[in-house]
Amino acid sequence: MRILMDERGKKYIARDEEFHTNFGFITKEDMENGKPGDILKTHLGHEFKVLKANINDYIDLMERKCSIILPKDIGIITAFTGMGSGDRVIDAGTGAGATALHFGNIVGKEGEVNSYEIREDFTEIAKRNVENFGLENVHIKCKDISEGIEEKDVDVIFLDLPRPWDVVEHAKEALKTGGYIATYAPYIEQVQILHKVLKKFGFSDLNTVECNLREIEVKAKGTRPKTRAVGHTGYLTFARNL
Repeated sequence: MRILMDERGKKYIARDEEFHTNFGFITKEDMENGKPGDILKTHLGHEFKVLKANINDYIDLMERKCSIILPKDIGIITAFTGMGSGDRVIDAGTGAGATALHFGNIVGKEGEVNSYEIREDFTEIAKRNVENFGLENVHIKCKDISEGIEEKDVDVIFLDLPRPWDVVEHAKEALKTGGYIATYAPYIEQVQILHKVLKKFGFSDLNTVECNLREIEVKAKGTRPKTRAVGHTGYLTFARNL
């Protein structure tokens, strides 16, 4: 997939059709022939750079009707679980499919991501988003994961659900020995219940973390943390099936 970036750094999905913005239009022929690295000009002379979209570019621009888990938390999830090429991953609470796309990008062609979503409207959006990005290893299911997990011998199960403890018993049966369950919860009361249930079903290495991100502002007159920071989003809990 290609994107266009204008003179301000704003990004747009590049399609094989005439492209219109406030900076003018680019012809259908130019859009069809534009390759990553090319500079396309509008009829008013403004320049747009053609780039190959990475996963973050695409998620920024894709269709969605709900909030998504931010990269700061995705990074913690993938690092703490050791997710890698060839892994089999379960994702629940698909939403727009952003987390499933991140996981699919990491596990690669040899891996597989199955994502469960209870809402039909979100399921259809997520399916379109996965298809448009071109990942063939991500599969979206309209199914309540609390009723059971169809896959077995999986490496990682990630739950973005209001009641993740309802899935712990199913996760125990689906995970391979050494596999991880990871959850995202906005409230500490959810974490407290979850820890009790994880211990009940014999999970080990329980750990809950929070990631607060603060960017640094670099200017000619000085360098300092930005006034606004990305604070609490959710608590990330991890446990291992040993």
